[in-house]
Parts: sequence; C-alpha cells; structure tokens
Amino acid sequence: MDQDTLLIDGLCSLCTRTGRFITRRQVRQLEITEQESDLGLKLLKRYNLKRDSLVLVCDGKAYVRSSAAIRCLLYMRWNWRLMYPFAWLIPWPIRDLAYVTIAKLRHKIG
Repeated sequence: MDQDTLLIDGLCSLCTRTGRFITRRQVRQLEITEQESDLGLKLLKRYNLKRDSLVLVCDGKAYVRSSAAIRCLLYMRWNWRLMYPFAWLIPWPIRDLAYVTIAKLRHKIG
C-alpha cells in the first residue's frame, strides 16, 4: 500500500461531495475511497482505527479529523496548498472541536 489514500464516509453526502471537490482540484496522486470498501476496511483495521468521517493514510501513517483535512490541501493546486501553513496556526483542540461539530451535523447538512 504505497499510494496515499483518503478514506471518506461513503454514506455521508457531505463527505462524498468533499471527495469530489478534492478530486477536481488534485495535482498529486491521492486515492479517494469509501471506508466501507474492502480497501477502506483493510486500512482501518491495519491502523487500528474506528470509522471516522475522514482518514488520510500517507507515508505509512494515518491522520484523522482536522489533521487529515489540512493535509489534503497538499494534494491540491498551489492556491489551496498556500493555506496549509496557516491552517496549522489554529490550535488542535479548536480545530478538532469545529471538525467534530460539523461531523455530528453532516448527515443533516448533506
């Protein structure tokens, strides 16, 4: 499994739209697949993760929630990648609090 992979919740329309958004702006190779797929379940098991709304597996390490979302910027066009260092300025607890809040509402949003 050398390819970087983004695992999204295939049952969530917000997650699916986010995957399409990234795909249209992607310049670096990133496989986007559903967590419910064979590959998704295999990766979740390998990294001992429960289903989360967003998981990024790259360079043999798994990132979840806001850390995964921010790292997705590195796979996109230059104008999106410019936001990468600034996104890290937001403290982790605040980033994840915002992420978890949106994740709880995502089925209602989609």
